[in-house]
Amino acid sequence: MLVINPDECIDCGVCEPECPAGAIVPDINLSENDKYWLKINTEYSKLWPNIYQQKEPMPDSEQWDPTKGYLGNKNELFDPNGPTDP
Repeated sequence: MLVINPDECIDCGVCEPECPAGAIVPDINLSENDKYWLKINTEYSKLWPNIYQQKEPMPDSEQWDPTKGYLGNKNELFDPNGPTDP
């Protein structure tokens, strides 16, 4: 999982089509249930390191991808310990 600092985002929309899972949406389009993710992005973008180079997806990434059939609880996708390298 990656997070975006909403205070630094300039709302250009370039990142939205780059997300293979379709998980990036403008904060103005969030439902009340999904506003939780805005808080997660705000908090963890200050804690986790910035990513400057593209990496290979995690080995199990497709099982969590809604565009590939994942229909489970989105909260399962969040690990407060941050991203780990495969």
